[in-house]
Amino acid sequence: MEMKHIQHVFFDLDHTLWDFEKNSDLAFKKVFDKQNITIDLTSFLEIYRPLNHQYWKLYREEKVTKEELRYQRLKKSFDAVNFTISDDLIDVIAIEYVEFMPDFNHLFEHTFEILDYLKEKYQLHIITNGFEEIQTKKMQSSNILHYFKEVITSDSVGVKKPNPKVFNFALEVANAKNENSIMIGDNVEADIQGAIDVGMHAIHFNFIGENVIDSRFPSIKSLLELKQYL
Repeated sequence: MEMKHIQHVFFDLDHTLWDFEKNSDLAFKKVFDKQNITIDLTSFLEIYRPLNHQYWKLYREEKVTKEELRYQRLKKSFDAVNFTISDDLIDVIAIEYVEFMPDFNHLFEHTFEILDYLKEKYQLHIITNGFEEIQTKKMQSSNILHYFKEVITSDSVGVKKPNPKVFNFALEVANAKNENSIMIGDNVEADIQGAIDVGMHAIHFNFIGENVIDSRFPSIKSLLELKQYL
């Protein structure tokens, strides 16, 4: 089922092209080693990952600030593993974690192959809720920045996906129309519903195999499956 009339392809970055979980784990290992934090990293990450998802949802909903997100996800994780830590050290970890993230550049399988395929047919762009100060560095480190004409961050717009202002701003910047644009992302709420709400097409990158069945958009488990649609 090829989608006709598409001219602009917008990608989410984290969890869609850039392997956030793998790179995040490596960044934490580097921080913990540097700060001589001796708790078991695997146990910490089992607590941190779901907390991080919860706080990103609150952040998207404008219920916590960026600073609260960075502090609370760490504080609650350390508390859960019974590790006593000062607020000053939490602040250091939060800063170094963000600084170290772009040092790691793991991408999802077939990222280069699908971007090489798509760049010949479409204009490619990024729409991300990630922090503006590190998203470009991530893309430079993983050698994918050159594929994209426009990179739109929620920081630059002042609101976050799924707010329609983000998508409308992205369409305007890219000189694109909603009917000839498609959004590809992992988050049904932020990426897919947000795009559909402004009249864009959407494809859900369902890499974790969630039970998502919705007639309004296709769902794929591998980036290579995009060739069936684009």
